[in-house]
Amino acid sequence: MTQKVHVHATKADLGLISQEAAELVRKAQAGDAVDQTLTIKQAVKKYKKAVFWALALSLCLVMDGYDVVVITSFYGQPQFQRRFGSPIGGGAYAISAAWQSGLSNSSVVGQLFGLTLSGYLADRIGPRKTTMGFLVWMAASIFATFFAPNLQVLAFGLCMCGIGWGSFQTTTTTYASEVVPTVLRPYVTAWVCMCWGLGILISSLVVKAVENVEGELAYRLPFALQWVWPLPLFIATYLAPESPWSSVRRDRIDEARHNIRRLRQVSTTTDEDVEASLALIIHTTEIERAESAGATYLDCFKGIALRRTEINCVVWAAQILCGNAILGFAVVFLQQAGFTASQAFSVNIALSSCYIIGGLVCWGLMARLGRATIYMSGMTIMFVLCIVIGGLGCAPAGNKAAQLGIGITLVINTLVNMITIGPSCYPIVAETPSGRLRYKTIVIGRFVYNLTGIFSNSVTPRMVNPVAAGGWGWGAKVGFFYAGTNLLCNIWCWFRLPETKDRTFGEIDVLFENKVPARKFRTTKADQFVSESDNAEQTVDEEKAKGDHVEFA
Repeated sequence: MTQKVHVHATKADLGLISQEAAELVRKAQAGDAVDQTLTIKQAVKKYKKAVFWALALSLCLVMDGYDVVVITSFYGQPQFQRRFGSPIGGGAYAISAAWQSGLSNSSVVGQLFGLTLSGYLADRIGPRKTTMGFLVWMAASIFATFFAPNLQVLAFGLCMCGIGWGSFQTTTTTYASEVVPTVLRPYVTAWVCMCWGLGILISSLVVKAVENVEGELAYRLPFALQWVWPLPLFIATYLAPESPWSSVRRDRIDEARHNIRRLRQVSTTTDEDVEASLALIIHTTEIERAESAGATYLDCFKGIALRRTEINCVVWAAQILCGNAILGFAVVFLQQAGFTASQAFSVNIALSSCYIIGGLVCWGLMARLGRATIYMSGMTIMFVLCIVIGGLGCAPAGNKAAQLGIGITLVINTLVNMITIGPSCYPIVAETPSGRLRYKTIVIGRFVYNLTGIFSNSVTPRMVNPVAAGGWGWGAKVGFFYAGTNLLCNIWCWFRLPETKDRTFGEIDVLFENKVPARKFRTTKADQFVSESDNAEQTVDEEKAKGDHVEFA
């Protein structure tokens, strides 16, 4: 039987030597005890306001998801092809593979700038004000995409919009993870992914709705609909309370106390509850400051933080390399598999609906299974499905059974992705960084995600498109390529991805601080409040050296 190892944070680590500091630890312990014993039902009742604000601000990701499908769907839209494409014979037009890569990567390049700016701003003014500023930026940037007279201006407009989308990718995830208790964290962060999927579904419906619209309105109207979001989201963000964690990190203790009250039900909140929660935030922040005082982006690549940054980066990158990249070019992919444009748009709606259905199913799984278990199971299933897609791509051209099989497998692939890898990614990337470096680590991870997206956007159109359109003519055989990248990522997950289910931020900090291996995260007990004098004289490292795994009392 495997015994548990008990690791702890020490008073020496925290510099807690005064009576005042001891009182802070006592209150923090009380706050942690309450947080740990909450059931889902109790947490929702007590933190109803926090859940509302977390869900509301996450809707900013709808705009990011909307763009993912709307621009790639245009590559298969006849009206867009005739306006901006080149003739390929038989009266048909196509957007070249080079321009497909260029347009898709334009927004990604903008997102890289947005990620960098938001990480800097969120640490100084908080995620709320940062989000408000970028919502204004978004409203202005949409003009460039709507009035674009050529592909060059359209690429510029997408880049400008991407700056705003890049910001939302980090601020929404971090805000959602910080304002709710541990038991609700996976649900609100998974909702972030569902909002992204909601944007994809809306854009799929819009592109299908304008299928028979003549002329430029067929692609201008979908761009114009983006103006629906910035104003109501700006108002909601203005009214929302700031994250108490952000306030404490910026040494605004009174502001944090005020926001803790705003995030809870008045009828179930006492002054003691507020002070205990505030003490827990301060205490955890002190642990993180001891580890990374005066943190910079460079600190994310030093010491213990390097391991946490590595996890964030690979988990984000695997979102694309698992085979999800095929879905971004679903319309073109299906057309090359033999579907008509209308059929491809219809299947694309089915694919997009999987983002909502899958997210709801994942909520049920998260109460029972760990994040790493869900993530790796999804990778394994998608590996098999990618092999199937690649195999069907080897069938003779025009084979109706193979075309139908590709469409069905693609829908199943999307559903599996959104039940497992998609939603479970968000709690992982929100929980693994330290609080002091959380914004910076998520920014770096998302930066890697976008760099992976640039790679995918560069090679996937070439693999999928026919030779006549500047592609390599692989078609559905691209499934073999992403089966390979999926397998590599899943092997990494087995050895490096820790399980953070039911862990507080403080416990996760202690586990990383004590260099607990990923495979032992689930069974290792961690106590961020136990001091050296309260534990056995022998340290965990000494016990490990003897080959023993013991639980200290």
